[in-house]
Amino acid sequence: MEKLQLLGMIQAYTSVGIGLMVGLGALGACVGIGIMCGRFLEGAARQPEMIPTLQGKVFLLLGLIDASFIIGLGIALFFAVANPLLGALG
Repeated sequence: MEKLQLLGMIQAYTSVGIGLMVGLGALGACVGIGIMCGRFLEGAARQPEMIPTLQGKVFLLLGLIDASFIIGLGIALFFAVANPLLGALG
């Protein structure tokens, strides 16, 4: 294969990987947040006196779930802008 074709293949496969990384990361974060908030509402309806305790834990976990998605987004942006795989051609 020519060098230009290899360059195009690397960029195409990287783009597919970036799309999967961002898309599945967002899907997982949204599903996780939805399940967690639903369970919080169930727990708050069953024991209203526990709402302040549960609310603090929910906010902590919301931050952790969003942080994992943002880290994945940062890695995807790294591969989109400064792809280290392109250095293997030269």
